[in-house]
Amino acid sequence: MAVGEWVFVSGTTGFDYGTMSISDSLVEQTEQCLKNIEFALRQASSSLQDVVRVTYVLPNGAEFDRCWPVLRKHFGEVRPAAMMISAGLADPRMKIEIEVTALRSLP
Repeated sequence: MAVGEWVFVSGTTGFDYGTMSISDSLVEQTEQCLKNIEFALRQASSSLQDVVRVTYVLPNGAEFDRCWPVLRKHFGEVRPAAMMISAGLADPRMKIEIEVTALRSLP
């Protein structure tokens, strides 16, 4: 959803929406989440480089360290404000859910 200069992408999971499949791997789900987010941001004239805030939700917060290399690869130079929450997700196959707030380029 885009409102003015802001883009909000929420409830993004590790599903590959092209095949409607989901990996058992937390790391692979994290990569897929970011691909899904990147796609949504592009549709709203934004990108991962424009992310200013990110929230990670994991059923098992102790596993967050396993996704850190993937997150650092995508957000390392951007360094958005971030928070991690440990909570149950709607589908037990989901190991991570990510939401972002980004700025967008306006004409």
